[in-house]
Amino acid sequence: MAQGREREENVYGTAGASLSVRWVQGFPKQNVHFINNSTICYPCGNFVIFINIETKKKTVLQCMNGIVGVVATNIPYEVVAFSDRRLRPLIYIYNFPGLTRRNKLKGNILLDYTLLSFSYCGTYLASYSSLPEFELALWNWELGVILCKKSQPGMDVSQMTFNPMNWHQLCLSSPSAVTVWTIERSNQEHHLKAESVKLPVEDGSFFNETDVIFPTSLPKDLIYGPVLPVSAIAGLVGEEAETFRPKDDLFPSLHPSMHCWTPTSDLYVGCEEGHLLMVNGETLKVTLLTKIEDTVPKEGRNIISPVTMVYQKGGVLISGIDGFVYSFTIKDATYKVEDFLEIEGPVEHMVFSPNYHMLLIKTDKGSVYIYTLGEKPTFDKVLEACDGKFQAIDFIPPGNEYCMTLTHSGEVCVWYIEDGTCASRIYLNTPATVLACSPSSLSAAVGTMGGSVHFLDVRDAEAPQAIHKAFPSEWSVQHLLYDQRGIYLLVGTSEGCVFIINANPSSLFQILGFVEMGKGILQISTVSLLETDIVEVMVLFPLPETERSRLEIFTLPKILPQVSASFIDERGRLKDALIHRFRYEIEHSLSSAVLDFQSHQIYGFCNQVPYICTYLLPEQEHSGICVLKPHQKVQSKHYGPGMLSLSPHGLWLITIAKGGILCIRDVRTLETFVRSRSHSHQGCGIQSVKISMDGQNILVNGRDDGTLVYLRWRRLGGNLASDIIHYCQKLLISLSNTMDKENDYLSIQQGESLNLESKSEHTINENMKPSTDSSQEELVQVDNIKEIPWIQQKSQEAIKNEVKLFSKKRKEIKTGIKALAKTVLTMMEENEAVDNIAKLDQKEFGLDLEELERLHDENKEEVKKIRKDTEMQNLAKAYLAELIKEECWNSMAVKGRALKCFHMPYVVENFPMKERTEEELKELKRVLQQKKIETECLKLRKEIVEVPPTITLAKKHHEEEDEEEEEVAVKNPNLPNYLLGSLSTDFGVQASLLSSQLELHSREEKINQIVLLKDVIYKVKTAFNNEFDAVYKQKEFEVARVKERNVRIQEIILDLDLEEVVWQPEFDDCEKPERTLVVENKEITAQKLLNPWLKAKAELTVSREMERWLQTRGPDTRRRALMDMMGGVLEVKKEDILRMVIPQPAFMAKPDAVWSEEERKQFKDYEKKVKELNEERDKYRKSLEAEMKKLQNSIQESTQNFDEHLKRLFERRVKAEMVVNQNQTSEAIQKVREDLDVYKEHYDNLLAEDKVLDRSFKKEFSEIPSHQVDILYKLFKRRPRIHKQKMHSDAASIVPFGERPESGKLHKDTFVQLMKAMDDLDNINNMPEGLDPSVWDHFCMTRRAKVENEQKVKQKAAGLMEMMAFLRRRTEDDEKLQQEIEKVFHELMVLQEEKVRFQLNLTIQLLLKQGQVELENFQLLLEYPDAILINKSIIEDLNSVIRTQGQKKVASMMESKEVHKGIFQIEWEHKKMEMEMEDLNQKAWDIQMLFFSRDRQNYLNEPNYETLIAIQIGIMEQTIAVLEKVGLKDIDYYNPNSCELFEQSNSVPNHEFKQNLIKLWSIIHIQDLIRGP
Repeated sequence: MAQGREREENVYGTAGASLSVRWVQGFPKQNVHFINNSTICYPCGNFVIFINIETKKKTVLQCMNGIVGVVATNIPYEVVAFSDRRLRPLIYIYNFPGLTRRNKLKGNILLDYTLLSFSYCGTYLASYSSLPEFELALWNWELGVILCKKSQPGMDVSQMTFNPMNWHQLCLSSPSAVTVWTIERSNQEHHLKAESVKLPVEDGSFFNETDVIFPTSLPKDLIYGPVLPVSAIAGLVGEEAETFRPKDDLFPSLHPSMHCWTPTSDLYVGCEEGHLLMVNGETLKVTLLTKIEDTVPKEGRNIISPVTMVYQKGGVLISGIDGFVYSFTIKDATYKVEDFLEIEGPVEHMVFSPNYHMLLIKTDKGSVYIYTLGEKPTFDKVLEACDGKFQAIDFIPPGNEYCMTLTHSGEVCVWYIEDGTCASRIYLNTPATVLACSPSSLSAAVGTMGGSVHFLDVRDAEAPQAIHKAFPSEWSVQHLLYDQRGIYLLVGTSEGCVFIINANPSSLFQILGFVEMGKGILQISTVSLLETDIVEVMVLFPLPETERSRLEIFTLPKILPQVSASFIDERGRLKDALIHRFRYEIEHSLSSAVLDFQSHQIYGFCNQVPYICTYLLPEQEHSGICVLKPHQKVQSKHYGPGMLSLSPHGLWLITIAKGGILCIRDVRTLETFVRSRSHSHQGCGIQSVKISMDGQNILVNGRDDGTLVYLRWRRLGGNLASDIIHYCQKLLISLSNTMDKENDYLSIQQGESLNLESKSEHTINENMKPSTDSSQEELVQVDNIKEIPWIQQKSQEAIKNEVKLFSKKRKEIKTGIKALAKTVLTMMEENEAVDNIAKLDQKEFGLDLEELERLHDENKEEVKKIRKDTEMQNLAKAYLAELIKEECWNSMAVKGRALKCFHMPYVVENFPMKERTEEELKELKRVLQQKKIETECLKLRKEIVEVPPTITLAKKHHEEEDEEEEEVAVKNPNLPNYLLGSLSTDFGVQASLLSSQLELHSREEKINQIVLLKDVIYKVKTAFNNEFDAVYKQKEFEVARVKERNVRIQEIILDLDLEEVVWQPEFDDCEKPERTLVVENKEITAQKLLNPWLKAKAELTVSREMERWLQTRGPDTRRRALMDMMGGVLEVKKEDILRMVIPQPAFMAKPDAVWSEEERKQFKDYEKKVKELNEERDKYRKSLEAEMKKLQNSIQESTQNFDEHLKRLFERRVKAEMVVNQNQTSEAIQKVREDLDVYKEHYDNLLAEDKVLDRSFKKEFSEIPSHQVDILYKLFKRRPRIHKQKMHSDAASIVPFGERPESGKLHKDTFVQLMKAMDDLDNINNMPEGLDPSVWDHFCMTRRAKVENEQKVKQKAAGLMEMMAFLRRRTEDDEKLQQEIEKVFHELMVLQEEKVRFQLNLTIQLLLKQGQVELENFQLLLEYPDAILINKSIIEDLNSVIRTQGQKKVASMMESKEVHKGIFQIEWEHKKMEMEMEDLNQKAWDIQMLFFSRDRQNYLNEPNYETLIAIQIGIMEQTIAVLEKVGLKDIDYYNPNSCELFEQSNSVPNHEFKQNLIKLWSIIHIQDLIRGP
């Protein structure tokens, strides 16, 4: 068998030693794929296995990152793609057969890829992931980039295929839906568009659903009112209203199970219900195909539940769970079913080879069959799967030819080590657990779940036979181990017993005895050296109650088979003193431990920590339990608990674990000298490892991935190889005599009674007589012959002997027990008759106090364990809650919360935001600085390049100012921002630094644009959050104010003794999400468990609080006096009037006839007081009611105002989302149009260049004669013919898809062929006569350039057509959306009109039944002597007349109603106009009373006010000009005089002169100011 890529299969090997994978044995759990016409591949564990169908040769490709996920193949390119199953998985692309990596695809998937599919044309790969993304992605696997992707939340897809004839179509099917995705391309842009296939209902019929929102098919009833949708009747809003369907309208559809494409781009879909559908690839119209029934229906196969389906010419092949492959011949809308093949088991997958010569069939167990089509079809088995995953493995000694495997179902397989092919297999037909091969004979032992051990004869590896069965116990066999010399077989059971069996076939595999250990044995280790006569055994098992590990070591002498009777007791248990049994404990738990060959130390693999430790054994013997301390400790560098084992010579320590890495260490230093990753933690790592006697071969078995890996040394130098080979030779020489003897005995006994049907020593006959003393311990008579385990037989024999020995004593004890039981029953009866205070509990009568105490202790231990588990679970949940809180709450700078209206169903959420990191802020600062620099550089470049002439500079400046003023005037401030730019300006965020999308060319510019967009989004969210916080504070204030007012309302309700419920607003959890992080006491329904000291503390606190309250209260004399004299208050409050009662006089108890005058006066006073009190009560009650109504109205008004405010905030939220979405996405259609224009420009340039080359040909060769130019031009127009490879007639008749569309690879190959053909045309032999060779070379170069340019033009033309089609589709989609929007708006307007019309309809019509009188039973007449017969037509005519008149009456009533409605409307309009008139009169009066200045009156009265102002401005300008002239004259006049006066002032002091000088300078200064600068 060929090996895989060894350069990657062991990256852990050291320089001195390394391992390589030679073959991998496993069976497909997923689909099997063809990679070419003769090779198939499938994933298995960490490997992808390739099998050549013709030579059966295997090649493996290892995934170094763990287990292989899904696999897909591309046949034209001969590449295989597979994903790994680590966190954030990758997709790898490898060539075949070179197995070199082409590319590595990295996406954003978190968990796993579930489907991969290659397109036949082009370099496209589709991937689909399930939870949590549910993402469909389209890759260019050659470039390693994602072209486009879409998400389908909650959709688990089971099958995904490209259309073989059109890579633009992709079908995804699931058990509930079929979706066809269309891939649209525009230059480098790709777009995914999904269309769902409308499936029939389960019975195959089609159901047309109506629009539940706008049901146009429902009639308009003008009499009974509007016809409402069902969702409106149910009171639903939002998305529920759009998706709601009544229960009666829900019809379950068919469940697709698989699909396949046809050459006409249609789809065949098979359903679980047995229906076959045909889906049109363009319209997606579904046709239910009808089955043509056979004349004789097949029994039990009337309904075919399809599992897999492949297309063939004229129909499809479908397989079901019944093991048959059916051929469906389809014609039009019918199909006929015929049997095609019968397979051994259910078929899971079928696929045709690329040339359609072979059909691959895979069963549910993993077997692979090949059906070869042709005149003589053949049916071959390529891969025969085992019945389940490998449970155990071992080498057949010496381990250089064969190995054995065992499955759970009891299937034993023998494999050739050389190439991994199966030599033979045998079925034990019983659930098996473990397997071991004997070093001393060619036999093997298999342990089963039932407790038996089966022995196999493997002398002939191609025909193994079961020769014997030992039945030590009924407990499941968990461990089977031969010692190194094959003397004994150790059998470990689930109940902790270790049985010792003689390993020699000559002893009939005699059971020698057993040793009791603890439950859950982890490992059994032996040391059997050639120089000694003993076998040392060590057993490891856990102590769960102390979380420690127990090790027990005992010795088995070589002569045990001869003296076994003296070494065991009556029950078969080996005596501890004779086997030298010693007990050891480890202070921590171990998952594995082995005994050193020198018996000086133990190697242990720690369970909780990643360490391997050594423990030294004490040299002196001891009694009891000895605690061992770690002597040496090294890190294991493994993941999870592992297993240890020693090599045959005891110098290598082999470690395996859940991580899937095999390590081999030196036992002296515990240093690893070789590592190999054959499995992964996704498959739960390695289950077991076996090494051959010579150490050259290693078998590694996976735990859950079902993979068996054979490793062999690539390098093993020095003493490592020589030591183990020397030991192997020495061991084989020592065992040669024993092996020959035992093998000869196997051959002698094989034909005799040594088989499974021979008599077993562990059976008893049904006539076996039981003992005379029957008890629970005695034998039970059986009805049939039953096999008795060895340990039970020994126990029964011991019981027999004990019964015979102690029969008299047993009778005495039983008699005493019966008497004691009778006495206890009498005491219990007497106890039931006494009083409760003297009655004893039921447990007091238990005589076995030790058992009661034991049960009590067990109960306590169980409670303690449950409490500890609960605490650990709570701790884990608390840790997880803390992680979630830290990630989703503490890390958020702005916590996510919502706001609800008081009375309206509005909910507004803020934007949860995290604080920007320092790296993001630095990046933003850098981009902003770069943008500013670019802006300044752009301004400077414009100033440098566009410098205007100095003469026209001022003129240009004025023109620019005028243009700016015009732009400002033209720009309408009322225009919405989305017509002017980004919507972010509504939130005060400027987007001036953003560049146009068409100006982004380099990668750095795009990254900078993304950074700026993120900053804009962050600022918009921050601005909205600020508004949200302000409204949130307002709601807090409103809630507090409502609560404050509700206190007073509650008091009024109590005073008025009303039963009204006060509306109390509260914040919901979504408004205060921090409440969910705190658990309040009222949320805990369980009773709090308090420790005794907490209970005592609580009682002491309560008593102290009571004492303190009594002390503060003091004597109650004053309180009692106040209650007796004044009712507990010092003054009567106003609210007490309602509770005041005027006491009746005492004489009112007497009749009023006997009242005296004084008593009558008192009665009148009493009535007067009562009347006054009632009046006061009424007044106060009305005042309270008015106050309460005022408070309620105030609350209603304030909350409604808040709701309006929140409604505006909701609109701001929608606008904020629009801003965010606008900055996150671009306008697709505009971008496509721009790209189309650029692409078209390039195409036009290429076309123009092509025409220039054609036109300038004669100019290029103008120096040669014209007749030669004509000849060259004809050659210039000549093009070589490329012969297309046509399919053979046989292949064309078989392959249904024929010649598929050309792929990109084929385009490149065609261009290469064209260039090669041009080389033939450029040959010197084709040169015209008399032409200069240099001219010919120049001509060839020109023609080649023309051909290359033509190819470019063709490619550009194809791309241009594709882009135009893409733009057309996007435009159509946009138009459809616009139509949908218009339809919704139209329906909304219609609904509003209907609503207004029905709101104005104030007339209610009541339909009454007339002409029908219900009669009593006794009034019915049985005879009609005075009745006459009337013709039926007369009654019908009368009914028609009545009906016509009734319709007229209804019409008149409707007309009357419309008239009344018109009257009401006119009256309402009249009232409205009167109120408007009053408002206008009031406004006119206000205007008349308004004070106006003269300027305002002129402004209002003057019709040409602006002209008047312009005239006044002109007059003022003339006046200023005249003053300016006068001032200049005065300056010229006073300047000489001022100089003279100044000189005089310097000579003669004159105060008057100085004053005049100052005035002159003031006049000059004023004139300067008037003239201006």
